[in-house]
Amino acid sequence: VITHSTGDWTLIFLLITLAITPLRKMAHQPWLIRFRRMFGLFAFFYVVLHFLTYIWLDKFFDVHEMLADIAKRKFITVGFTGFLLLIPLAVTSTSGWIRRLGGKRWARLHQLIYLSAVAGVIHYWWLVKKDIHKPLEYTIVLSLLLGYRAVVWGFPKLSANRTKTLSGNPVQISQS
Repeated sequence: VITHSTGDWTLIFLLITLAITPLRKMAHQPWLIRFRRMFGLFAFFYVVLHFLTYIWLDKFFDVHEMLADIAKRKFITVGFTGFLLLIPLAVTSTSGWIRRLGGKRWARLHQLIYLSAVAGVIHYWWLVKKDIHKPLEYTIVLSLLLGYRAVVWGFPKLSANRTKTLSGNPVQISQS
């Protein structure tokens, strides 16, 4: 029960962390950004608890058994991968690390949160055997959050009814 609840809280805080930017932009509330780091660190705290309860309660601190489990069971492998991806994010979450890495490199590194969140949801899907409601809910929320980013960042923006062709030349778009 403890292992499952810490896993749930990890996913909840990961999704809240990912929801900050869309909420901030759609609600025009820039102050929300102040909470993103805190929620990300909450997610890391719970993933550490999740991992510790797994190695303590399930594996009794037997490192060889744990490594064998990681290699043998896919859902453990993907969950452990998601955990490992969060470590550099927690370590570099301070303002000092942003300065050391530079804003662009820091932001690029912190894009690992997307892979970690996907790994967490896959971990949950592969873990459950019967009741798929919770992993389905997490999948829907994560898909919406990632879909928002794909729309906002992934598609070229049309400005002043102009776009560029592949050659870079502007093309006028008629409004019909």
